[in-house]
Amino acid sequence: MRDYQWLHEYCLNRFGSAEALEALLPQPKSADELRALGDDRYLSTIALRVFRAGLKHSLVDAKWPAFEEVFFGFDPHKVVLMGAEHLERLMHDERLIRHLAKLRSVPRNAQFILDVAREKGSFGALIADWPVTEIVGLWKYLARHGNQLGGLSAPRFLRMVGKDTFIPTDDMVAALKAQEVIDKAPTSQKDLAAVQAAFNEWHAQSGRPLCQLSVMLAYTVNH
Repeated sequence: MRDYQWLHEYCLNRFGSAEALEALLPQPKSADELRALGDDRYLSTIALRVFRAGLKHSLVDAKWPAFEEVFFGFDPHKVVLMGAEHLERLMHDERLIRHLAKLRSVPRNAQFILDVAREKGSFGALIADWPVTEIVGLWKYLARHGNQLGGLSAPRFLRMVGKDTFIPTDDMVAALKAQEVIDKAPTSQKDLAAVQAAFNEWHAQSGRPLCQLSVMLAYTVNH
């Protein structure tokens, strides 16, 4: 595995200047910003991620105002009361993406958010306080306790709300293979731990957030 200095120099050579590189890199939100985000916005973003999975994002995004309307602004206290008959009626609303399993996930994730808020004070507190040096643990937590948050949905949701995380996209996995960190897509606990350890090392060397390191690493793959 190469060190951060190599990664930085590779990206500088590819994009020509530090300014050009920095312009391409995401900025995570601070812990205070994550804590301040309302539970309704976390539920909305979870639902948006669930509905985006396997579909063209622009299609889902264009319909999202209607989702905000029918799910009461994603207020988890209201959404959690939506029963099977209510969801069945939504299956006839042509403004929505009528996928019953995904519609059912919304009140289930509302309950998840309320459970966390009861324990932590808010869902944002859980997200804000989770250490990025153990971010794969948060993926597992979300997948285990949430609904339809397996695979890449948990890290993609975290990126959407601004929590610092890497995402094992195809390009990033290819780069990690080239660095001999893993030899296949990281799904096992062992491989995920190896990826986390590699990112923690690059983070310690550079001080950069994981999301920036993730994007930089993906750029080392030839297109």
